[in-house]
Amino acid sequence: MKCRHCATDLTLPFLDLGSAPPSNAYLTTTTLNAPEAWYPLRVLACTNCWLVQTEDHAGREALFTEDYAYFSSFSSSWLAHAKAYVGGMVQRFGLDAQSHVVEVAANDGYLLQYVQQAGIPCLGIEPTASTAAAARDKGITIDERFFGVALGRELAAAGLGADLMAANNVLAHVPDINDFVGGFAALLKAQGVATFEFPHLMRMVQFCQFDTAYHEHYSYLSLTAVQRIFAANGLAVFDVQELPTHGGSLRVLAQRSDTGHHAVAPAVRQVLDAEAAAGMLTADFYSQFDQQPRRIARELLSFLIATAEQGGRVGAYGAAAKGNTLCNFAGVRPHLLPYVVDKNPAKQGKFMPGSRIPIVDEAHLRAHRPSHVLILPWNLKDEVMAQLSYIREWGGRFVTAVPKLEIFP
Repeated sequence: MKCRHCATDLTLPFLDLGSAPPSNAYLTTTTLNAPEAWYPLRVLACTNCWLVQTEDHAGREALFTEDYAYFSSFSSSWLAHAKAYVGGMVQRFGLDAQSHVVEVAANDGYLLQYVQQAGIPCLGIEPTASTAAAARDKGITIDERFFGVALGRELAAAGLGADLMAANNVLAHVPDINDFVGGFAALLKAQGVATFEFPHLMRMVQFCQFDTAYHEHYSYLSLTAVQRIFAANGLAVFDVQELPTHGGSLRVLAQRSDTGHHAVAPAVRQVLDAEAAAGMLTADFYSQFDQQPRRIARELLSFLIATAEQGGRVGAYGAAAKGNTLCNFAGVRPHLLPYVVDKNPAKQGKFMPGSRIPIVDEAHLRAHRPSHVLILPWNLKDEVMAQLSYIREWGGRFVTAVPKLEIFP
């Protein structure tokens, strides 16, 4: 396999999780009786540009289907994050009713609803029919296609150039990262700004977040790699912010290389230096990560088995993609974890891919009264613990498995 950015032969292993089904391919009672597609789940690092990437085994159309079940608006903390982002961007860049905002991967309109409320014209680009329909229900205009240079040029020619483009948690999800980034350079107005948020590879390694690896994540990103990719495709990074979201993310602000006028903020050099100091320009940083998932899997299985032997009962919360990676790698099945509660009606009544654990609504949790609730989306731990605080009424406790097994009262 060659690097999806610079075409260098990939020889440096980063993570090998064996094989797994697509993480958002939830099963129904019908498909439960049919074979599942499992693909190798191996991640490699490019020693030339330092882009970390999953081996290609499934095309984007097989992963981002019309019944895609991830809806951003089910997390109250993520909605608050989106609202704060819109307010900050409006203030910083003077956006108003004469401006135009485009979000790529607009999902269910979780962010553009706040742009719309501010009276700013906007457009969402979202290829999955299920989430695009939810965004349209909010009154948001959606272009239901995958984004790249051709679509960027088409929209720009139609007078839909962007003063601000947002791309939250999508840069990692594109197989052709050069075409995707080039689309921003094509659609931005001369002085336009694009922002990209993505989980920071440095934090993934630091906090053993191996469960963020799944087939939809084609790339795992550092500022070092992103700056190089942007420069090769018409964008220049001028600022970066470190965020607590998703276990530690970066928000990168970029402008067109040919017309942008923003000075480069000191934060860019600071993050690049921090990555270099962490060893991210050396092969050792990448080659040593692969042992961490085995430890985490052993800890989780030991906990589930010991709890069952002691007469305890464990339920899980959050049928998230990262939870699917964790359960499938650790070999967790319904005899150890009988159900996962999820707030999203689109997932309820279905089954986790691979592990085939039933997904139920929150009423099931109250009826079952488990001794422990395993929070699979650990990045939402505080939100989930507040939402489910009532489990303490019967002595229930919360558990997270990443970066290490922890039990909370």
